[in-house]
Amino acid sequence: MLPPSGERLIEVGAGFGRLAGEYAAFRHIELLDSSEVHVASALEQLAGDARISVRLGDACALPYPDGFFDAAVCVRVLHHFADPRPILSEIGRVVRPGGVLVLEFANKRNLKAIARRVLRRQTWSPFDPGSVSYKPFHFDHSPVSVRRSLRAAGFSVERTRTASLFRVPLLTRHVPVRVLTRLEALLAGPLGSVTPGPSVFVLARRTGRPEIPAR
Repeated sequence: MLPPSGERLIEVGAGFGRLAGEYAAFRHIELLDSSEVHVASALEQLAGDARISVRLGDACALPYPDGFFDAAVCVRVLHHFADPRPILSEIGRVVRPGGVLVLEFANKRNLKAIARRVLRRQTWSPFDPGSVSYKPFHFDHSPVSVRRSLRAAGFSVERTRTASLFRVPLLTRHVPVRVLTRLEALLAGPLGSVTPGPSVFVLARRTGRPEIPAR
């Protein structure tokens, strides 16, 4: 989903730098995380790459000027926030007009949640807006609410891909991983708009000005 080349990229919630190898097309890369342990690990592992800077920081108060980055990545981070608006608004502030955001979020409206609702094994509806907490400090988000938050942050969604379609023990025990991987690669794009998987990836472009997030 990332553009083929660019000047500056930020990964918000970069952890120990597990995705740094995906950013070869960018000349300068900022990795930001709120964990001192992860930042220390990233500094140790990536010390030899002069293109990469690692920083301890707050995703809702990014220490960069407006429009500083051509691209932003935020993967496996949004599930730590009950309300995605403040973090997405802040990312929208630091991404230049025309720049892109690759965002992943835990999907509330997945097939497993729908089945559990139909079987009356859960009280909340996967189709309601907002988020739901499935364990302490972990939240699944409504795709509709995430899209609204992206619009408020100045982004327009261009592509959506569903992920983790076959994260079912029965399948993973009996079907080769390479087969499941191939099937998911074929289905992730076509099924992106209906979001059946527990994880969703979005490519959004900064086309407007971020609104002030509701407090």
